[in-house]
Order: sequence, then structure tokens, then C-alpha cells
Amino acid sequence: MSLDWTTLSDGELATLSIAGRQAAFAEIVRRYQQPVFRLARACVGEPDEALDLVQETFVAAHQALPRYDGQRAMRAWLSTIAINKCRDWARKRTVRRFFSFAAPIDHRAEAVVDDQVAIDDGAADRQELDRVTKAISALPMNLKEALVLRTIEGLSQAETADVLGISQKAVETRLYRARSRLLEKLNTEQGIGVRDA
Repeated sequence: MSLDWTTLSDGELATLSIAGRQAAFAEIVRRYQQPVFRLARACVGEPDEALDLVQETFVAAHQALPRYDGQRAMRAWLSTIAINKCRDWARKRTVRRFFSFAAPIDHRAEAVVDDQVAIDDGAADRQELDRVTKAISALPMNLKEALVLRTIEGLSQAETADVLGISQKAVETRLYRARSRLLEKLNTEQGIGVRDA
């Protein structure tokens, strides 16, 4: 008789995975792949990079599984790993940008701008989502992390504080600042002054 992986708790899946049951870890990935992707995409702003970070997150989680505390929510634990992977990515991107400016102009790829107007509402919605995602990814990392975990991923204020290793009051402050900067950035892009909004 085989196990129904969907009925097991995260702690049970972690224990079985440590014991070598690959299907147990596959169920963990199935449960949390989308939330980890949303978190990574919101942090880095690029879907392809976010997919790579999701993979790195689950590889790191699998290696760290023996240190997983079954009393802690798996989603919060995976979010911590994903946030750290996003921070690493941001540091590497900064270094790559520095060196790309040092490279001769001939070696740089030219960006092609698509200025075609969206035809349907679905395309307009996707454009708006992309605009908001890019604005979120442009926020400073400390503000972006709190905003994504609390607002997009739906973690509680206590869970967000735990993931980021800060107090709940600090989460509240960062959320306020993140929302203010995000509103300011989005309004500026649309040509609306902060006072007009």
C-alpha cells in the first residue's frame, strides 16, 4: 500500500524525505513551488531568474532538511531560504553590472524596445502586473522583502518578522515605507504627483 503524500504534514514529509523517500520531497516542492516563485519574482522582477532561484531554493532546502525544525512553518522556512537566494542574486547582479560597464561597448547586447500598444484587456492587465512587479523589484531589499512576504505571500506579521529576523514593529515600519515608495514610484511613472494621488 502506498502513502497518500497529500495527507501528510510538512514535518512528516520532511522526516520521510530525510529518510530517503524522494516522493516526500517532491510533495514539499509541489506544495510550495508557486509561493516560492512569487516571492522570488517579486524580489528580482524577472521570471526566468526567479525560476532559477526557485530551483536553487529547493536544492538548498533539500540539503538543509536535517536542520528543519518541524515546529516552524515550512512556508516560512522556505521563504527564508528564498530570501537569502534573492539577496545572493542581487549581490552577484551588482558585480556583473560593474564589470559589464567595464566591457567594450561592442560586446554589449542592444535592448529592443517593444512600443506596440496592447490590443486586449488581458494584455493591458499583464502590462500593469509587469509594471507593478518591476516597481516592487526596484525597492530596496529590506523594504521589498517585508512587502512581498506580508502582502503578496500572506505571511502573518509574526511569521514575516521571524523570516527576516526582525521585530514585528520593524515589519510594520518597513511595510509602511515600502507602500509609500511603491505608490510614489507608480504615480511618478503615470505622471501623477504624490499630492494628486
